[in-house]
Amino acid sequence: MLVSAPASGEGKTSVTAALARWHARQGRRVAVFKTGPDFLDPMVIGCAAGSPAYQLDLWMGGEAEVRARLHAAAGEADLILVEGAMGLFDGDPSSADLAARLGLHVLAVIDASAMAQTFGAVAAGLAMFREGVRVNAVAANRIGGDHHAKLLRESLPQDLQWMGALPHDAALALPERHLGLVAAGELDDLDVRLDALADAWGAHATTILPPPVTFAPAPAPIPLPPWLRGRRIAIARDAAFCFLYPANLDLLREAGAELAFFSPLAGDALPECDAAWLPGGYPELHLGVLSRRTDLHAALRAHVAANKPLLAECGGLLSVLDELADAQGHAAPMAGLLRGRAAMQTRLVALGLQEVALPEGALRGHTFHHARAVVEATPIATAANPNGAPSREAVYRERRLTASFMHVYFPSNPEAALRLFLP
Repeated sequence: MLVSAPASGEGKTSVTAALARWHARQGRRVAVFKTGPDFLDPMVIGCAAGSPAYQLDLWMGGEAEVRARLHAAAGEADLILVEGAMGLFDGDPSSADLAARLGLHVLAVIDASAMAQTFGAVAAGLAMFREGVRVNAVAANRIGGDHHAKLLRESLPQDLQWMGALPHDAALALPERHLGLVAAGELDDLDVRLDALADAWGAHATTILPPPVTFAPAPAPIPLPPWLRGRRIAIARDAAFCFLYPANLDLLREAGAELAFFSPLAGDALPECDAAWLPGGYPELHLGVLSRRTDLHAALRAHVAANKPLLAECGGLLSVLDELADAQGHAAPMAGLLRGRAAMQTRLVALGLQEVALPEGALRGHTFHHARAVVEATPIATAANPNGAPSREAVYRERRLTASFMHVYFPSNPEAALRLFLP
């Protein structure tokens, strides 16, 4: 099932997590995916299902990759849940495009906190809006109680199945900050929260699922060249650098790389390596610790001076500038690998899909950040949004340092991605 909604903020992640944990606790094998570019929601639903959540994106990864992932999951899982992005019909490609192309059943999640019988009208509108999109199940979020649930359920047309509901309860809310949900690794009580969501879901859930969907085998993928065999890649991973697609890590391993994870916040030294990667995350929330890591700054400068590759994405870019200021104006020195400074803003600065032509090849990904940067360097390339949106991220290069606000999805062009980590 594709779990979607009329808009963002209706409760897709909570319902997907509740469904995944509820079915997993009953012994079912649950596979979870997320449509579109997103790091935070997949962490939560992956924890709920007990398996990593991968992206399904018709533009970033392409239809062949999407079909291959679904076919592989169907061979192992009893239930596949795909959390949509934004509203069901929002964006290009939209969640509805994915559902139509792959024949996925759609579960519509509707925030019912301020409605009763109109719930059925909204559900019917979603179901009738586009031919070829099968909205056949509905779930209510933020209900007021059993009677409210009864009114909602009875408002549905006969051809729409009631799937379940979650109550309006602050204790069930997943914590948020400026980029979305708080990262799963920062929530010590996440399992408790997920079990509470599953318990709440069970109070109004139906055990009837839509009929199975068949996924045909995808064409065999082209084997990756073993260009990274014998090469060690150091990857920062902690609360400051946590935005990592599982598919990106899989691709590096498949190409032969040894991945060495380290935590700048914990005081880890840069591991001995042939290449390094500073992914996105929240460096602005850890300015004090990161600014005091002068040993790591020196190691990174020596790494780049030795012409070793370093990929710095979004939060990674912020951490390699001379200075970073948080939203309150408190500034701290960073690694100084790239001349410039950045400051966090109180509002979103950039959002959208991105494609860029680098010397290594064309790569796709996205941008989503609240930082504004002034970089004293000439970009080697500027990304563009395929839908004509204004966000266009510059890509900077110093020796083999590649830095940008753009988050790259490696499977969009595997060989180009591998070249970023080669001398």
